[in-house]
Amino acid sequence: MLTINMHDAKSQLSRLVEAVESGAEPVVIIARNGKPAAQLVPVPSPLSQRIGGGRALLGAAFDDLTLDRFNESDEEVGRLFSGEHD
Repeated sequence: MLTINMHDAKSQLSRLVEAVESGAEPVVIIARNGKPAAQLVPVPSPLSQRIGGGRALLGAAFDDLTLDRFNESDEEVGRLFSGEHD
């Protein structure tokens, strides 16, 4: 973890952001008068890149899942939400 003072951070911001983005520095602490004041951290990957991750982990469990098969349980779910039981 790199700690840098405010003045240096201003003049090196592009380099610091690049270091955080690349993973070379997981966190950069920006200090004011020697006291930590802020953190520069990478933004998490966009959600769109993570969609489908569960499918990769669960594998074959979803291979035969179609929209019709997925929707088959709608009535049962509705009954459960309304407090009805079989």
